[in-house]
Amino acid sequence: MKVERFYAQQHGDARGQLVALEEKKEIPFDIKRVYYIYDTLAGVHRGFHAHKSLKQLLICIHGSCKVLLDNGQEKEIVILDKPYEGIFIQNYIWREMYDFSSDAVLLVLASEIYDESDYIRDYDRFLQFVSNGGHEK
Repeated sequence: MKVERFYAQQHGDARGQLVALEEKKEIPFDIKRVYYIYDTLAGVHRGFHAHKSLKQLLICIHGSCKVLLDNGQEKEIVILDKPYEGIFIQNYIWREMYDFSSDAVLLVLASEIYDESDYIRDYDRFLQFVSNGGHEK
């Protein structure tokens, strides 16, 4: 599985750093939802789902975390620990976020608004979904 990494352009000087993100420029989709995860307790895992159509960009803008990505055939673990680096997650990818540092803030930019029907929350159903080419039985 090829993980699509994202590297934001940093602008900085003696005053500090700035990263600007614009849809259709750095972000290859319209941004319809933005959220962030923080104050995650030690040992807590998040995610445990895939999406049928939604795409996301994940950036740990503070601290660090790990993301397990699974396309139904291969798995890869990515460490997010820089506020200017992230990963794009396409649809049909199972994700689990874990090993959050105590100061972690994980920013998520999403291509769609929240829609529960777009989620696949059962791993066996996810495997069946991807083996059927992205179609429900």
